[in-house]
Order: sequence, then structure tokens, then C-alpha cells
Amino acid sequence: MKLEIPRYTERFGAVNLNSVQKVYELDSGAKQEIYQPPQTIRKVETEEVENMESKLAIVIPIRNEKLKIFEGVLSGIPHDCFNIIISNSDRYPVDRFRTEYNAVNQYNRFVGRDSIIIHQQDPGLGEALKELEYNELLENGVVRNGKAESMIVGMLLAKMTNREYVGFIDADNYVPGAVNEYVKIFASSFVMANTPYSMSRISWVYKPKISEGGELYFPKTGRISEHTNNYLNLLMSYQTGFETDICRTGNSGEHAMSMKLAELLTYSSGFAIEPYEIMNILEEFGGIITKDITDVLDKGVEIFQIETRNPHFHAEKGDMHLREMLLCSLSSIYHSEICPKSLKGKILVELRNNAYLNSNEEPPKMHKIPPFGFIDIHKFEKLLREKSSTMTQFSP
Repeated sequence: MKLEIPRYTERFGAVNLNSVQKVYELDSGAKQEIYQPPQTIRKVETEEVENMESKLAIVIPIRNEKLKIFEGVLSGIPHDCFNIIISNSDRYPVDRFRTEYNAVNQYNRFVGRDSIIIHQQDPGLGEALKELEYNELLENGVVRNGKAESMIVGMLLAKMTNREYVGFIDADNYVPGAVNEYVKIFASSFVMANTPYSMSRISWVYKPKISEGGELYFPKTGRISEHTNNYLNLLMSYQTGFETDICRTGNSGEHAMSMKLAELLTYSSGFAIEPYEIMNILEEFGGIITKDITDVLDKGVEIFQIETRNPHFHAEKGDMHLREMLLCSLSSIYHSEICPKSLKGKILVELRNNAYLNSNEEPPKMHKIPPFGFIDIHKFEKLLREKSSTMTQFSP
């Protein structure tokens, strides 16, 4: 793969947030080139990408998605990655989790790859987490509903299987080739990283929509991303005194992290998880609040934002879903301890003027989930294998 190197980097304490980088070639070839690319282009060799993929787990949260689309997502993930499917699908009146399990089982018979599937609300999973005192992930003895919670379970399973990196792909992506590109981008980012504490976030080149006339229209950003990115950039601008538009991936569901970074972060529940990852990195390592995390402060955190070549086709979830996403996203910024009062006021005006809140309401505080780095992962594995009724690990 050939990628542009970052044109600019915003620096906040130990955090380096790179500007959006473009992909120039999806496959840059294995042969030694006579042509030498300019120093502004980085060629990541095929062997480097494949080596990184073997260290990478891909978590696929799924809830009542169409099986044909889900199977396409599975087919797009490179073979050497470890698949982790976290289902929160209905069990009654039709057991949709069972149909997902059957689809994965049949798929693995043909391709022979490592993967795990588990239901998010498996009582045995809840018991294991309770015994390990990770109760913030639980409600009534089982893992809480929500995308954030499924992602954290996925990260625990990735750590359990000794993966050094963990990525996330939504199960509603219509284009397997786009999924494949996302993972190649993740792997290439980690090859380029200058620190063990790194994150890679996808910036979609287009998010196509069907217009009222039935024609395909290719907007650059999603309706929620535009607002979230604006407020993340305003927060950084207020803190530095210099206006910036560097953040373009506030709501990027497709992203990846090194495990060393993932296990240090606090997470926000529900759809606030993606923007709050950036917020928490700024809170913990941005130098705005004094923190004593010596190794991270010495080596730094690097965030890549890389624009795809494939457009992002995904299932439409409706206006209520978008309202919830926006409210959760802006709430994660509003309630941050580094959000200035003037920015809080701007967020309130927008949410109230657009009828997301009443005139006397504030955004709801999102449930926070502390870092999972303290968990004894070997004990977690032992408990989970003893107690889980839904977890299956497939091997070649």
C-alpha cells in the first residue's frame, strides 16, 4: 500500500493528531521498484502489512443485521486477522444469535480461520466480569446493552487471545472490498507508528446516499460526523488559541488501536464511544490536566486519520438513530472536564434550537466505563470458558 505521509500534525501534550492522509495505491506491488516515490509517500510493503494483520483482532459488533451483509463483512477481513463477533441480537421469538452462529460456523468450514463468537448478554460472561470486579460493564448481572459495551468485550477477548492490536468494523457494511481496505489501512498505520500507543481512524472518502430523484449522491461527510468534528475542533481551538479543522473522524466506527493504548482508556457508553475515545486521549495525555502516566508521556500517543479509496455504503438506521448518535456524541464533549464553558454554551444552543433538548435541559451524562488494564486476563479466560454458554472459538 502507498500512503501519503501526514501533511500536518496538531500536538497536545503527548498527543500527536495527524491530518487526514490519502491512499495512493491499495496494492503497491511486491517487486523492487526502479521508480523511487517522493519522500511525501510511504510505501508499506506487503510483508509488513501481512505481519501486522497476524497481530490484529477485528471486532464485529452485530445486532439484528441482515445475514447477507454480515457474511460479506466476514469475507472482506484478511485471513490472518482474528475475527471476534460480539452479538447482541434477539434470542426470542427467533434466536437470531443462533442464525449468526450457524453462518459463522458454515463460513469457517470453507475458509478455516481463527475466530470467536459470543452473545453480549451471556450470563456466564456477566458472572466472569462480576468475579473480576469489572461491574461498570454490567447491569442486572449481564453486560449492559450498547455498542460501547460490545466493543469492550471484544477488546477483552482480543487481549485474551494475545493480539497486540484491535480494530472495529461495523456489521452493516455493504461492500466487502471496503472492509478489506479498512483493515489494510489499520495494518499500514501501525507499521508507520512511532509509538506503541497508537490509533488508526478511517475517514471515508464518500458516504453515498440515494437522492429523492433516485440518483446516487456522494457527500463527503455524514450528517452526524459534521457536527461532532466541528465541536471536537472547536475544543482543540479553544485550548490552543489557534483555529483548527484537523479532526475529521469523530464518529468513525471503523477504527483500531494498539492494545497498550486500548487498555488505558476510559470509555463512554453507547454511541458516544468513538468521539469520547479522542476526548479521553486528550484528557489523559493532552497536557491540559496533569497526569502521571510516565511511559505514555515519554513515548507519546499517535492518532492516524486515513481517507479510503472505497466509498462507505452502510445500512440506513433512520432519523431516531441519528438523533441518538448526535446527542450521545455532543454529550461526551459537553461533560468532559476539559470542555470550556463557552463551548458548553454553543453545544446547548445547537441542541436546544434543533429540539434535541428542552430549554431547561442539559445533555444526559453518559455512563463511563473505566480502563480494563487491571483485569487478570488469564483468570478472565478461565472463568469465561467455565461459565459461558454462548462462546465458541473456531480454529482452522
